Amino acid sequence: MPSIEFGCLPTVIGSMPHTDPSAACSQVIHYLKDIPAWPQLPKRSFLENMYVQFSQGFPGAVVTEEIRTITRREEESIYIDRSQDLDRPLEDLYAAYLENDIDKYPVSPDYAAGLHSFLALKDLSPLAVKGQVTGPVTWGLTIKDLSGRFVLYDDILGDAVAKFLRLKASWQEKELRKISPNTIIFVDEPYMVAYGAISVSLSRERVISLLEEVFRGISRLKGVHCCGNTDWSVLLDTSADIISFDAYNYAQSLSLYPAEIKKFLDRKGTIAWGIVPNDEESLAKEKESVASLKDRLEEAMAPFTRKGIPFKQLIEQGLLTPSCGLAPLATEEASARALELLAELSAKIRKHIS
Repeated sequence: MPSIEFGCLPTVIGSMPHTDPSAACSQVIHYLKDIPAWPQLPKRSFLENMYVQFSQGFPGAVVTEEIRTITRREEESIYIDRSQDLDRPLEDLYAAYLENDIDKYPVSPDYAAGLHSFLALKDLSPLAVKGQVTGPVTWGLTIKDLSGRFVLYDDILGDAVAKFLRLKASWQEKELRKISPNTIIFVDEPYMVAYGAISVSLSRERVISLLEEVFRGISRLKGVHCCGNTDWSVLLDTSADIISFDAYNYAQSLSLYPAEIKKFLDRKGTIAWGIVPNDEESLAKEKESVASLKDRLEEAMAPFTRKGIPFKQLIEQGLLTPSCGLAPLATEEASARALELLAELSAKIRKHIS
């Protein structure tokens, strides 16, 4: 798929504070007509937690929902049960991977009510449509077996993680293409903030290899999102078309890599600037406005323009998003405020440069 000059059109990272998928979809398409995204609804069900949502069908994955009785309380959890016979499920997974049988590992409505409500919408004609999948580093360093070992460090299952998520991403992209041929799939990697720490024994080459495995399942535009400080040179060294970051809280994190950003933009890459905050206090009208966020965005872009990257290029090859998902917000009204700011900021910038 050829690159698109988005010109700082708005979209979202994915999660919303709603429990009603129809209400979440309505809010998304009201504010994001050009690049809507299906809403993840972790407050609706534990199954929509980003670590659980894409676990359906993984060999040995067990999900327990909260159970309360007079005598016991069992917390919601997800883990890998290595006591199961995993040979056949692994054979099935690898066969589907080799045959590119993406329909074998769909995401069901129980795990993604927002996605299925979104797919059922009629009369949409967006420029592009966005989806998201949890990344292999984050998923593999969050899910453990009963001994406490992360699945990515398992000699047998660790190799299956990225292949499995690749199939999930491919299936999702196929479904979203029913809405628009221009699809964007973000691979969400919040755990990359821990990259380089003593507790994370993953090499640069391993991280890139894991991401590229998932990217190979995405035929249209592919992005990677991290909502904190990380070594952006690693993510910029992948084939990602879009780099998404929290420009509201961590603007300086990306500015440390001007040479890598210039190379990325020269190959027609896009930067998604997460410039609208995702907490109630910052969203208050007395704290932030379209004007204040525009100033903040231009401040975030300034280090790059000082390094010779044209401001016009940053705008043309930019997207605007919230700093991260909106699920942490307490109310639907707060998410509407965030999306309203986002849409109005985009319109102001686009009018300014037209």
